[in-house]
Amino acid sequence: MRAYTHQKLLIYCHAKMLVMNSQNSTITQDPLLAGLNNKQLEAVTLPQQSALILAGAGSGKTRVLTARIAWLIQTGQVSPTGLLAVTFTNKAAKEMLTRITASLPINTRGMWVGTFHGLCNRLLRAHYREAGLPASFQILDIADQLSVIKRLMKLMNVDDEKFPPKQVQNFINGCKDEGLRAHAVEAYDPHSTKMREIFEEYDKQCQRDGVADFAELLLRCYELLGRDANIRQHYQSRFKYILVDEFQDTNQLQYLWLKLLTGHGDDTKHNCMFAVGDDDQSIYGFRGARVGNMRDFEKDFNIKHIVKLEENYRSHSNILDAANAIISHNTNRLGKNLWTAAGAGEPVRVYDAYNDTDEAQFIVDEIKMLHCEGTSLGDIALLYRSNAQSRILEHALFSANLPYRVYGGLRFFERAEIKHALAYMRLIANANDDTALLRVINFPARGIGARSLEQLQASARADNCSIWQAAINKVGNGTLGAKGIEGFVALIRHMVDNAYGISLPELAELATTMSGLTAHYENDREGEDRIENLKELVTAAVSFTNQDFGNHNNVDGETEQDLLTQFLSHASLEAGEHQADVGREALQLMTVHASKGLEFKAVFISGLEEGLCPHEQSMYENSGLEEERRLVYVAVTRARQRLYLSHAQSRMLHGKVRYGIPSRFLDEIPEALLKRLNAKPVKRSGSERDYSELPAMMSKQQSSNQKNAMPWKIGQQVAHAKFGNGVVVSYEGNASDMRIQVNFGREGLKWLALEFAKLNPI
Repeated sequence: MRAYTHQKLLIYCHAKMLVMNSQNSTITQDPLLAGLNNKQLEAVTLPQQSALILAGAGSGKTRVLTARIAWLIQTGQVSPTGLLAVTFTNKAAKEMLTRITASLPINTRGMWVGTFHGLCNRLLRAHYREAGLPASFQILDIADQLSVIKRLMKLMNVDDEKFPPKQVQNFINGCKDEGLRAHAVEAYDPHSTKMREIFEEYDKQCQRDGVADFAELLLRCYELLGRDANIRQHYQSRFKYILVDEFQDTNQLQYLWLKLLTGHGDDTKHNCMFAVGDDDQSIYGFRGARVGNMRDFEKDFNIKHIVKLEENYRSHSNILDAANAIISHNTNRLGKNLWTAAGAGEPVRVYDAYNDTDEAQFIVDEIKMLHCEGTSLGDIALLYRSNAQSRILEHALFSANLPYRVYGGLRFFERAEIKHALAYMRLIANANDDTALLRVINFPARGIGARSLEQLQASARADNCSIWQAAINKVGNGTLGAKGIEGFVALIRHMVDNAYGISLPELAELATTMSGLTAHYENDREGEDRIENLKELVTAAVSFTNQDFGNHNNVDGETEQDLLTQFLSHASLEAGEHQADVGREALQLMTVHASKGLEFKAVFISGLEEGLCPHEQSMYENSGLEEERRLVYVAVTRARQRLYLSHAQSRMLHGKVRYGIPSRFLDEIPEALLKRLNAKPVKRSGSERDYSELPAMMSKQQSSNQKNAMPWKIGQQVAHAKFGNGVVVSYEGNASDMRIQVNFGREGLKWLALEFAKLNPI
């Protein structure tokens, strides 16, 4: 380890001279600085000041951050334990420490490098008395926290239908992320008053139990530093340098915590904060991330100069130019323009698909071609906006015998909500299916505890019968847990009664709604994705029904029950095969959110249509469209050499055909960067039946007057008394309940009930 006896000023001046004298992109005199370009070098060797480093995708952000730490230590400006580095994942923190160890011969064990929660936990352990916690306080994970809330609500006699526990959990964590205790939360009505009351009692219960949830770690640490001047001053004097990774992902409380540690506001001089981030990659608004923190930091810390890392070492310039063009349409950016010395590379390929099946088939064909040309499957990624979109893509890969792996998630038929829905469908087909019954007998919760379930299974063994039969025998005997079991038996019988004579897609919808699954997930923070998946299950049933009609021609004697059995077998097969084993080469499937931080030789971005990407809901959210654009920017910049963008003229969504138009983000890319693979959408050989024919096949009992009767053409100009002139872009439903989607320009996209829309042609 180098001694800290160097003259700091001489070393600092020497480093700055290296910067000024460098006319090329690298410095070779110091191993720490070797290979850095001019902007990276400027960031690493900044003098003692707070700084904002605007680091574009693929610009060497992690290297700059770790080199900055190593340089500060090597030049004697700070000791290894005199700085604090914060990141968002344990993996990133571990990588940072590994790189520091590789750069300097030091022991990193005592360094304060970690996640927000990890560092707060460490500080609270050291000052548990002052924080009001027991020495051995335990941390509640998300599942444990939810259990505490459920028990508390039961003690408080709170109706869990009016106040779903998951919703209460989200409310409590959201308040804490904003730095609010229960007494500071405003209540506007009886509902919010009760939520605040539960929050207050929850805090008391956690204090009695000596436990802290994840959000509590940061809030408790912030409160401790805020009220205890001695502890605050100790850490402020210790951490002269604070470095933050992925600064664009910080929430309100995390930024306040960082400001407190720097000593900002205590006096005219404060510690240095080195914040590295990219406002164009802020995509976690749904988790509380606040992109405005970057602007606030610039103002609060009087940042005069932002160092912009714009040279990209990942992608060719055609890909970067496309990304730059898309993101330039966002307002209030700090502003940067990615570039590369790697050359233009290949044009961005765009495919206009006939329908979503055609799109999936095109992607499969291109992947096969890339693989034959020598591209590893593991270096190809298939991205989509929402998890529900993966189902049809997975089916195409399954059919083509291409191994794939869903990164950061589960394959469609392996997802919990889909397994729950399939379990209900299995019980409709055969109530004596013990495995399916055990999965959903108390999901959603209906008051059947573990003890009651054990007794039920014991009864089944004793009587040598199925658990379903044992449950029927228990009905009306008044034993412990019988009420919940009676309710479950009644529910399954009701579902079976309603399943007679309906189509497979209708049966799938019945299983997701009548079971209570949809209502249950409506109160979940991640519920939107889960509900989308449940709706996609209906689409899967429509697709399977169509396939059955096409392949078997609906042979005499075939019943909906036969079709249900075949569909359940199909789901089991797709869930159980073709998932690549660990270590085996496999195509990577993932949402755009999950792709952040990754890179691939070839990237496919599917479903680029209005309503999908940008997502329909973003039209109604503040700055929602800008975050959607940042998502596409992140997706595009994952590609190193080849990028495919695809969209479909029609798509089966929620069991209904929906016609759409290409995403506005495609229009934002200059035509010179694109290679359109087809001038007009054509039906590819091997595609399934035309989706426009599917509504007539969804039910054998469907009458001719129920078929689609769309009076307006896609692309037709119309006028509305309130919203003005617009263009028809999509529609869904049948004659009796058809909705039409119109783009009204300034007023945005609007869904209108066709029966009441009162549109006039222009």
